[in-house]
Amino acid sequence: MPTVNPMVEFVGIAEIRDMLGGVSWARAGVIASRRDFPPPYQVLKMGQIWRRTDVERWIREHRPDLAE
Repeated sequence: MPTVNPMVEFVGIAEIRDMLGGVSWARAGVIASRRDFPPPYQVLKMGQIWRRTDVERWIREHRPDLAE
């Protein structure tokens, strides 16, 4: 998994894209829309945000090859 600042508690789609190994913006959006993907923590004017720990857990379960 690419380096992402672990001190940041929340992530947006750009960070999720990086966490998924640099997939395209469109692919990151498709993955984030999956029923089994964690729901966003909040929807802001700039977009959705997720808890980093929720996304990391999902990656470990569904994309173990990307987990550290």
